Amino acid sequence: MGVETEPVEAQCVSLEGRVYLDYNATTPLAPEVAQAVWDAMCQAWGNPSSSHPAGRKAKELIGSARESLARMLGGRPEDIVFTSGGTEANNMVIHTACRHFHESQRGTKNSQGTPHVVTSTVEHDSIRLPLEQLGKEGLAETTFVPVSPRSGRAEVDDVLAAIRPNTCLVSLMLANNETGVIMPVAELSQRICALNQRRAAEGLPRILVHTDAAQMIGKGRVDVQELGVDYLTVVGHKFHGPRIGALYTRSPGTATPLHPILFGGGQERSFRPGTENTPMIAGLGQAAELVSKNWEAYEAHMRDVRDYLEATLEASFGKQRIHFNSHFKGSRRLCNTCNFSILGPGLQGRRVLAHCKVLLASVGAACHSEKGDRPSPVLLSCGIPPEVAQNALRLSVGRGTTRADVDRAVQDLVQAVEQLERDRAP
Repeated sequence: MGVETEPVEAQCVSLEGRVYLDYNATTPLAPEVAQAVWDAMCQAWGNPSSSHPAGRKAKELIGSARESLARMLGGRPEDIVFTSGGTEANNMVIHTACRHFHESQRGTKNSQGTPHVVTSTVEHDSIRLPLEQLGKEGLAETTFVPVSPRSGRAEVDDVLAAIRPNTCLVSLMLANNETGVIMPVAELSQRICALNQRRAAEGLPRILVHTDAAQMIGKGRVDVQELGVDYLTVVGHKFHGPRIGALYTRSPGTATPLHPILFGGGQERSFRPGTENTPMIAGLGQAAELVSKNWEAYEAHMRDVRDYLEATLEASFGKQRIHFNSHFKGSRRLCNTCNFSILGPGLQGRRVLAHCKVLLASVGAACHSEKGDRPSPVLLSCGIPPEVAQNALRLSVGRGTTRADVDRAVQDLVQAVEQLERDRAP
C-alpha cells in the first residue's frame, strides 16, 4: 500500500455545533499547517543529521522553518533554537541567566553571591514555578513585582526599583493570557540597556532581558529589534501551529549567553540536542509564514469581533451587571481577549460555563483549571475584588470567529444565567 498524500481537509476541527472562544488556551492547526506537517511526515522522514539525500531533505526543511520564524520576529535564522514548547524555552532562559551570573563572577573580587531575578506576579507558571523552586533550593532569589491596579501592567519604574546588584535577569511577559494587557517590554529593555552600561563601569553583572511572547504572536506586531530583548519565547499552538516552540536569542553563545539544559547529540548547535521533530518544525514554520503575511488582517478581524462581543454582552445583561476585568485606562490589550464578570450571587464563572450548552470557554489560564472556584490570582493581582473575580469568564476569539458565533455564545450565556437564577429562587 502506498502512503496517502491527499491534501488535509480545510476544516481541522469539529465542534459539533459548539462555539469555541478559548483561543488563548490553544488554537487548532491552520489547514496550511496541517498540510505542512503531513507533507513532512511523508516526504521528509529522514534523520536531519544524516548526510544522505533523505537526511538532507529534512535538514533543508528545518532550515526553511528557521528562516520563517526569524522573518516573523525580525531576527536572524541563527537566533532561533527550536524547543519542545514554551515551558522548555522559559526554563532555558532562567537556567542560562543563573549560570551566566556565576560564570561572570569567577575571579572577581566583589562577588555578588546568589543570582537574583525580577519578574511580575502575573507570569505563566513556567516562569513562576522554576523561580520558586530555585528559591527553595537556595540557588536563586526572585522579586515578583505586582502589577498596578490602575493599569494592569507591571510598570517599568516598579521593575527597575526591584533591581539589585546581583540581578541577572528580568523576565516580563509581552501580553497577559487572562486580561490581555500588553506589558511595556520595549521601554523596559531601553531602560535596562542604559542601566547595564552603568553597571559594567561598576563591575556589576549584566542584566539579561526576556519576554514570553506566547499570547502576542499572531495577534499583533512582534519585532525583536523594536522590543530590544535578549530572549523571546515562541509557542506554536497559540498561533495555529503545532505544540512545539522556539526560543529567540540575540546572537546565541556570542552576544547573548545560552546554555543547554539537555545534553546529547549536538543538534541545534548543542543548545538543544535531540533528533529534531521535523514535521512539527515544518508546521511551526508554516504557521510563522501565515503570521508574517497576515497578522494585520488577523488583528483587525479579531478586534472587530471582540468589540462586538463586549457590546453584545452589555446589551444582553445591562451595563450594571457586566464588569470588564480587562479594561484598564491607558493600557493596550490583545485584540482578541475579553475578561468579564456577570455580577450576582451564585454566578461563579465555572458554574455559568457548566450550564452552557453551546459556548466552549474558560475562566482563565488552562493550566489553572484544577483550582476550583478560587478567584484568579492574576485578577486579584490586578486589584479586581474577590467577589467579582470569582465570577470571571475569559472569552478569547480567533481568526475564524464571526459575529454570528458571538450572538450564539452570548445567548447561551444568558440562558445559563437564567437557569442558575431560577435554581436559586425559593
